[in-house]
Amino acid sequence: MMMTQNKTRLALLALAASLCSLAAQAQVQVQDAWVRATVAQQKATGAFMKLTAASDLRLVSASSPAVPMVEVHEMAMEGSVMKMRQIQALDLPAGKTVELKPGGYHVMLMGLTQAMTAGSKLPLSLVFEDKSGKRQTVEVSAEVRAINAAARKPEQAAEHKH
Repeated sequence: MMMTQNKTRLALLALAASLCSLAAQAQVQVQDAWVRATVAQQKATGAFMKLTAASDLRLVSASSPAVPMVEVHEMAMEGSVMKMRQIQALDLPAGKTVELKPGGYHVMLMGLTQAMTAGSKLPLSLVFEDKSGKRQTVEVSAEVRAINAAARKPEQAAEHKH
């Protein structure tokens, strides 16, 4: 009898832990993650996606086991010149979708040792921080798309054929 109660308690603890884990992962929704393909010898490219946070969060870093250097960047006009720079964090207001796209905010992948080939997948780890400083990591598998690719609308993605 005691053994059955202990097993039940352990099962309930495991269930509670997994639900907490799911709740943490549900804090940020990542949609349409993709990476621009590269040509031989190209050392950098960008990753793009749509991020929607359930509560106010900030994207504070990103990494990939396949890329030596990953940074969060923005492109912005300074006078009449478009400039790209690293940012320390990207604010994600609760309930609002923030799009990382060519010509705007993006994840910069630098120091590439091999070409990013269309059709392959790239693992990315995105680190988010809440107002109290608590961090959570979300794992993403980003599709590598052709060099001339742009973000697709969901209806286009469904219609896409090879």
